[in-house]
Amino acid sequence: MAGSATGEVKAEPNLTPLLDVVFQLITFFMMVVNFSQDNFDLRIRLPVAGQAKPVEATKAGEDRIVLNIDRDGRLLFSGKTLDTEAAVREIGRQADLVKLNAKVTGLEIDPSNLPTTLVIRADRDTPFSQLFRLISACQANGFRKFALKAMNRGS
Repeated sequence: MAGSATGEVKAEPNLTPLLDVVFQLITFFMMVVNFSQDNFDLRIRLPVAGQAKPVEATKAGEDRIVLNIDRDGRLLFSGKTLDTEAAVREIGRQADLVKLNAKVTGLEIDPSNLPTTLVIRADRDTPFSQLFRLISACQANGFRKFALKAMNRGS
């Protein structure tokens, strides 16, 4: 505390406890918040299913890629709208990235059975032929694990 010329005592607040609490809150929220890279496009109207379950959390060494497919069968990926041919190329590029990541981390994987789960969020009005074409392209590139997103009937 410092004194002034008139003899008044000025109180200086101790900010250490306040900073401790702020840092603890920041740490807490960093641990609790899910920082996954799921790209959910809000323009997609999911189909309704009676027993839709949430996608299971990925295990260690497994990744998840979210594919949004609009009503016209175009792939919405990383902020870009891709037609079927560009979508097939992007799926191949994602497969190459999964294989490269496995090689860099020393993880041995079967290139024809990649450990990555593809979460498909197709609009309820997407033609099945477009969805089938994209799933076939995924399978041709080694993806075998799929999760189709839907909304619960009660939602």
